Amino acid sequence: MSGLACWLASASLIFAADALPKVKLFTTGGTIQSKGAHRQKIMEYSDGKVTPEELIKDLPELNSIAEVTYEEISNIGSGGMKTELLLKLAKDINTWLAQPDSAGAVVTHGTDTLEETAYFLNLVIKSDKPVVVVGSMRPFTAVSRDGPFNLYNAVRVAGSVDAKGKGVMVLLNDEINAARDVTKTNTYRVNTFESRDLGPIGFADTDKIAFYRTLSYKHTYKSEFDISKLNTLPKVDIVYGYQEADRAPIDSLVKAGSKGIILDNSAPSFADAVKDGQKKGVVFVADDRKGSGRVMLSAAAAEKGIVTPDNLNAQKARVLLRLALTKTTDLKEIQRIFNEY
Repeated sequence: MSGLACWLASASLIFAADALPKVKLFTTGGTIQSKGAHRQKIMEYSDGKVTPEELIKDLPELNSIAEVTYEEISNIGSGGMKTELLLKLAKDINTWLAQPDSAGAVVTHGTDTLEETAYFLNLVIKSDKPVVVVGSMRPFTAVSRDGPFNLYNAVRVAGSVDAKGKGVMVLLNDEINAARDVTKTNTYRVNTFESRDLGPIGFADTDKIAFYRTLSYKHTYKSEFDISKLNTLPKVDIVYGYQEADRAPIDSLVKAGSKGIILDNSAPSFADAVKDGQKKGVVFVADDRKGSGRVMLSAAAAEKGIVTPDNLNAQKARVLLRLALTKTTDLKEIQRIFNEY
């Protein structure tokens, strides 16, 4: 081969490498990074943790679709996610996406509270570049593991120009769901994540990333929330309503310093507890435990000083109220925020 041909071949390889989108993996842990005692163990997997290096090494196919780097935020079950970790994760993703040559970000996460972290990021990421939160229902070591292909598809979406401007997305089981809309619906099945009212926004198919709808509510680069100088968030809790429910949980949470309480369904005994809490400045949001459908705007609720959350479930209403309370305690303004996000 001539010198010119060698140079052209080298230049072609360099150009091909440079052309790959730069995607950063932010790992937090969860089932996707868990090990079982043997390959048939798809439950009770507590026999080790998978590092981000192992995740990437296990998927050499990533080398053909993106230039992947990583940052380890934590390696814990999703029930252990705390405010400090959420703020660090969001701030570090914002720093990465602000780099001109970055294409997108992927976050590994346990599935139990994945939707909460995804929605939080959807409210505080300051970029239109794709952010994809990914998990798995089976551990890294299982014979039928779903994590690697979920991660592969998440990187594909994060590197796709077609995914820009679509907010934070959740990807499992080949489906792309909007962070605001999606929820975990089953304890074990791989098709657990669903957007019950609205359906997925797209699919990670083998031939292409296919999107079918856009979002009408505010998110990411259009969001008003700024966490750059925040080190904590207001305390907001959830109280579940049921037959003969006692007011004691509300009273206890108010005493413990809650600034807001989400009522996941109501009960007759809650009425006086809510009035007493409101006198102390606590904001109450009236949600519903059904799992889908809107809690509609109501003149009666407004007269009682109660905020309604549209079709946000209780755990996501909690996320939004925490951020709303960093800006205001005015109930009309908080209702406006719930209407728009």
